[in-house]
Amino acid sequence: MTADQPVALLVAGPTASGKSALALAIAERYGGVVINADSMQVYRDLRVITARPTLEEEMRVPHRLYGVRPAAEAASVAWWREAALAEMRAASAAGRLPILCGGTGMYFASLTQGLSDIPPVPEAARDEARRLLTEEGAAALHARLATADAQTAARLRPSDSQRIARAWEVWRGTGRGLASWQAGGGTGPAPWRFAAILIAPPRDALRAAIAERWDAMMAGGAMEEVRALVAQGLDPTLPAMRAHGVPELAAALVGGMTLGDASARAVLHTGQYTKRQATWFRHHALADVSHTHTIHARIACDAQFSESFMADVFTFIDLVR
Repeated sequence: MTADQPVALLVAGPTASGKSALALAIAERYGGVVINADSMQVYRDLRVITARPTLEEEMRVPHRLYGVRPAAEAASVAWWREAALAEMRAASAAGRLPILCGGTGMYFASLTQGLSDIPPVPEAARDEARRLLTEEGAAALHARLATADAQTAARLRPSDSQRIARAWEVWRGTGRGLASWQAGGGTGPAPWRFAAILIAPPRDALRAAIAERWDAMMAGGAMEEVRALVAQGLDPTLPAMRAHGVPELAAALVGGMTLGDASARAVLHTGQYTKRQATWFRHHALADVSHTHTIHARIACDAQFSESFMADVFTFIDLVR
């Protein structure tokens, strides 16, 4: 990182912490462009259940990479990195501050640390690989892999359980096959100066916010959105089909559980995910960012920021620019 490199601001935090509201306020102050760094908000089919910025918010400042992919197409970390870099360059060329906002640690790490030949995969992908291996066996998982990533599957024996599980978790976690990663070289950190604002609310405040947001999403049409998604008949292993709340509401639609149970499970699973997000931000995604301002509070989506609060944020941004 050198002084002549352009500056990009990362606004990071767990689900329901208030990232979007803060990024919007910063973008309005600095003439910024908000660039999505959330792996589920890239899907156009999931506006409600991923709590994407509203149309009114998107009109107030430029928003990029929100709702740009169909649910039928898995978005990889490598795809997002290239798309984000293109939007960052366009913003900087227009004299605007690129503000990357989201909760996907691997997305941030792909910029600040670069992509290795095989990037880290989410814990959820590893858990799924282990579960499928236990429930279905190596041969069945190999057959699944042959459908999703034929190039890698062709290199593996159907009895090679550990390598099959590894290949599956890489594909599920990155949207790209293991053989494809192995064929390409790694990338270094992006040639930008990064500064970060990390929102790290207390656990009890975050749990309450998740439950509150779920109620708002249900009132805003989450069930109808999931019904339309399920009607497409997509592969249930696609990332969009596994977004928080989608599997639970999909089960409720076919009578697999009550709506009350589906809601309770969705809120619980989202809360569990935020713990993993917090770990990623502390130890991985922002580890190489030398300037980080941490906010130990949850920011309400309709926040009216106090002058002192925003003064601290603006002072930090002014110093790192």
